[in-house]
Amino acid sequence: MRADRLLSILLLLQNHGRLTSRMLAEMLEVSERTIHRDMEALSAAGIPVFAERGSQGGWSLSEGYRTNLTGMTTEELQSLLLVHPSSLLSDLGLKNRFEAAFQKLLAASSAKARRDAEAVRQLIHIDGAGWHQSDESFPFLPAVQEAVWASRKLFISYQREETAVERTVWPLGLVAKRSVWYMVAQVDGEVRTYRISRLLSARMLDEAFERPADFDLARYWEQSTEQFKANLPTYPGRVKLVETSLSRFRQERYAKVIHTAPAADGWIEAEVEFQTLDSACEIVLGLGSRIEVIEPLELREKVIAEAKAITALYRQSEKEA
Repeated sequence: MRADRLLSILLLLQNHGRLTSRMLAEMLEVSERTIHRDMEALSAAGIPVFAERGSQGGWSLSEGYRTNLTGMTTEELQSLLLVHPSSLLSDLGLKNRFEAAFQKLLAASSAKARRDAEAVRQLIHIDGAGWHQSDESFPFLPAVQEAVWASRKLFISYQREETAVERTVWPLGLVAKRSVWYMVAQVDGEVRTYRISRLLSARMLDEAFERPADFDLARYWEQSTEQFKANLPTYPGRVKLVETSLSRFRQERYAKVIHTAPAADGWIEAEVEFQTLDSACEIVLGLGSRIEVIEPLELREKVIAEAKAITALYRQSEKEA
């Protein structure tokens, strides 16, 4: 709509100062001719906008002029703290509202807006340091989202291993770990985390709940993540690997480098921590001839056995060819 575009132009000039017709056209995805017509409309409406010619020219507002447009819609406030990644904004249906919210935030940061933004921060938290990408679907995310916003109780059916569990929960917030969504909820006085893709059903109830005054979503998630990592199994080992492969090894999900020491001829020796024997074997095999297991012996023997099996498989294939 043209009214929305005129407002966007006004906020862009207020926030960025001087902008050329080309810059505005690219930002708003219209033609430069359209921008010129919009500028005429703003001027006719009494907005002190003017153009300066030359290489440093462009459109500007008169010095000292600021719009008093300070209102923000609820949806725009909800999108403020979800500026990336864009796929998460799409999940919540907020992607198209981000630019408008961002410009309004720059144009008018009132005390009320700051308080509202802080309230949203307590309802949704984005953890961008995720473990891995996921193709999971979240058909019940809108229902959970609505219950979080409205502080209404939620009746859910949840897949726990081989059984389905039904619960009435108090949804305190949403957390996105990369592309995976979680619901943090209070159940019988305890705060728990539910993976939204494992919800079998979700129905918002009429009954509202009072959010615990001392609950902080980001702090809870940080503590929960640390506890999860601490409870993971560990499988220590010592390996020798080509020095140039160290950076790749550090990126492995289920392995951590504890200590390294120089070896000979471009190799290094490293004390590492895997999670299990099987995952350790897979990681070592993935690096092929660029890594050698020193200890433990069972890991070394397992890698050798797998390597022999691979060699036998390919030799058999060559004979049959």
